[in-house]
Amino acid sequence: MTSRVILISPAITAALREARFDDGCPLDDSGLRQARAAAGTLPAADRAWVSPTVRCRETADALGIDAVDAAELAGLDAGRWRGATLAEVSEQEPEALARWLSDPGAASHGGESVRALCGRVATWLETAARAPGRCVAVVEPEIVRAAVVQALGAPESAFWRTDVPPLAAVELSGRSGRWNVRLGRPLGATD
Repeated sequence: MTSRVILISPAITAALREARFDDGCPLDDSGLRQARAAAGTLPAADRAWVSPTVRCRETADALGIDAVDAAELAGLDAGRWRGATLAEVSEQEPEALARWLSDPGAASHGGESVRALCGRVATWLETAARAPGRCVAVVEPEIVRAAVVQALGAPESAFWRTDVPPLAAVELSGRSGRWNVRLGRPLGATD
């Protein structure tokens, strides 16, 4: 049995434009317009999930995806850095930021480590792999990164080496614990 998982990153928001840790901001006008324009470009899915964030929910709605909130697909908990820009954190806590970016087990911000996030996403992927057919999930970029790391069997340190553009699809297909990865197809692009 082959399982197919399409992970879609959310459309652009002010937080993404400003390199700011998610603070619950909605899609901006440009992001909403792009998501609506991509509606109907995804193949039919047997199941659909969404990260429980404003930008993921709004992206799913704009794409016309009737998705169920999935707590296990929540974005990385940035702890006290939530809402701060990367530049602000770099200025105020340079050692903590450097440790977080270099050590997958570090949770310098008081939130979740990359290792914990990768483990959570790996568990979700195992569950998704047991169901036949295709599923779609509109998820935070860090969820896509963690899924790619898991699918490729890459070390957790590869997490930061994976760029996830807004409103892109990453497709995983696999069986028996072995995944193939198709990276970064912009929504609306044809095969």
